[in-house]
Amino acid sequence: MTAPRSLPGRILAAFAAAAIVAQCTPAQAESVVKLPAAAVDPSVKAKRATAVLAGGCFWGVEGVFSRVKGVISVESGYHGGSAATARYELTHDGKSGHAEAVRIVYDPTQVSYGTLLRVLFSVVADPTLKNRQGPDVGSQYRAAIVPMDAAQRRVATSYLAQIGKGGFFGRPIVVPVESYKRFYPAEANHQDFMRRNPTNGYITRWDAPKLAALKRLYPTLVRTTYAP
Repeated sequence: MTAPRSLPGRILAAFAAAAIVAQCTPAQAESVVKLPAAAVDPSVKAKRATAVLAGGCFWGVEGVFSRVKGVISVESGYHGGSAATARYELTHDGKSGHAEAVRIVYDPTQVSYGTLLRVLFSVVADPTLKNRQGPDVGSQYRAAIVPMDAAQRRVATSYLAQIGKGGFFGRPIVVPVESYKRFYPAEANHQDFMRRNPTNGYITRWDAPKLAALKRLYPTLVRTTYAP
């Protein structure tokens, strides 16, 4: 794993990232693939639903989904472990069971669950990487889908099979569909990090290209401001 991203080591990582950011362009974002819409994605009449997704460092995951139309709110946090280890400094060894995750509240009449998964694997996370994303290595940085009900689970398993059979990545899809346990909100300094720190070295190198890719690939899905 690279140095932590908000404690002293993470500051060092930001400096290192800043040194190469001038060479980076949105096209260099990892695993940018325009995926098809989910074949199984039933309509939902409710005005509010919740999705829990993991895709590496939660800064960028939150930042991207906060700009998707139909998303009401996004919160960074931890999922998979216990309350005792649901703290940033206790997840770095990869033994807590937690993944850095986001809880998305969205309006299913405006954006479907399948569309959220399409965005996740098109521009946010590489579904062929196990226990790592970008520069971050460890089970806490795994990509994962955490369905909140049977309908979401059906969409999730179907979409993973769909993009796997489509051969869009050239490698096997290794994303787990995990059972929901409990979502623990992350510390305040991790919330809205991308919006509050647009010039942070880590953000400009690894996360800003993801948002740029969202705008380029799916312009009709993009809202002009961040969700609250």
